[in-house]
Amino acid sequence: MANIRQSLEDLLTVDGAMCAAVVDAGSGMMLGSAGSGVDLEIAAAGNTEVVRAKAKVMRQLGLNDVIDDILITLGKQYHVIRPMSRKEGVFIYFVLDKAKSNLALARRKVQDVERELTI
Repeated sequence: MANIRQSLEDLLTVDGAMCAAVVDAGSGMMLGSAGSGVDLEIAAAGNTEVVRAKAKVMRQLGLNDVIDDILITLGKQYHVIRPMSRKEGVFIYFVLDKAKSNLALARRKVQDVERELTI
């Protein structure tokens, strides 16, 4: 089991990693952050709205399922949002340089970190 700081530092070892945060989706506030390249306070609040919107649409569609992750692909970056399965209302937010990263490996790393993270 790893704490927030260890988990975020572990994510930043991925090729192309720029920054990462653990976010409370109830308030939009960060529980921890590491790296640079994106204003993580704004990103945490904004991506909280993304997670809420997706959950609302899933309810409206009657989908009885959970979000594994949400991928936002920009021209130069990947943004990965992964809700924690063991801690409802908390998600990991991870930003990667698209030209330097391997998306499949990055998503796998987020999954591994989420599994080991304790809050």
